[in-house]
This record gives sequence, C-alpha cells and structure tokens, in this order.
Amino acid sequence: MSDCYCSEGDIKRKIRNLKKMELKLRFHQYEGNRDYKGWEIHKSLPKALVWDEFFGLQDKCRKARYNMKDLLAMDRENLKQVIGQYYYAVYYKIFQETGILDGSLYNPDVLAKMGLSFDADARTIKKRFRELAKEYHPDAGGSSDKFVELLEQMDSLHLKD
Repeated sequence: MSDCYCSEGDIKRKIRNLKKMELKLRFHQYEGNRDYKGWEIHKSLPKALVWDEFFGLQDKCRKARYNMKDLLAMDRENLKQVIGQYYYAVYYKIFQETGILDGSLYNPDVLAKMGLSFDADARTIKKRFRELAKEYHPDAGGSSDKFVELLEQMDSLHLKD
C-alpha cells in the first residue's frame, strides 16, 4: 500500500461522491435530500447507474469493473484514469438518453472490448480494428465467432469513412 494514492476511507469517500454526482447529473436527485438513505434513492431510480458497472466497494465484488481491492492497489495516475473513464461513461449515457449523441463520442464498452482507451479517436479505432481483424480472420487461423463479433462492434461505433 506504499505506492497507493489514498487510504481506504479516502477512496471510498471519493467513489461515493462520484455516485452522488451521477445522481445529480442524470436524475436531478440528491440535491437537498438528507431524508433519504442511499439505498432508498437507488430503489426509486428508473434506470441503472453507470456507477454500479464501474465500482464495487466490497473486496470480492465481481459484477463491477473495479472493486475496493483494485482501487487500493492503484497509484494516483491509474486512479485518475479510472475516474476519467467513469466520467466519460456517465456523459456518454446522458448524451445517449437525451438524444444529443454525435459522431465524435464512441461507446466506451465497445472500446474497452477492443482494448482501446475511452478517448480513442476514429483513426486509432480503425487501426486497432485492422490489427484485430488480421488476428481473428478465419483465413488466418482465427475464430469466426470472434471475427463476427468484431465486425458487429465496429458497425455499432458508426465510424465515418
């Protein structure tokens, strides 16, 4: 724990504040609501939180990308990168829900499956697609299922030529 960013309490506090931020941005809740406990607000939400996909505060949480053990092991830069990915995913979800999604934002889940960072541009995505296509192509000894999945992922990104 010598190279980690903060104590466990500090990280939990920061991560919980990210959840409150998402509640404010997406659902306009949690402003002055001191009467509600977190779980009561969570039960009343119409949609799933991006926070639940990203973070699990228990050490053995498997449904989240990052559990507490992973977060404690990160240094400052890695933690900043995870928080940046989270912000991108939240705003992507907001833009998707409100219908103001344009061609400059790409689905962060698809980018992660391709092994790319959340802020990859079209040129980087195309380059990575070509690398993966060479690897997964059935004529080169790759799996046809993975190749078809890669093509579907690429189609879902709606890249302009």
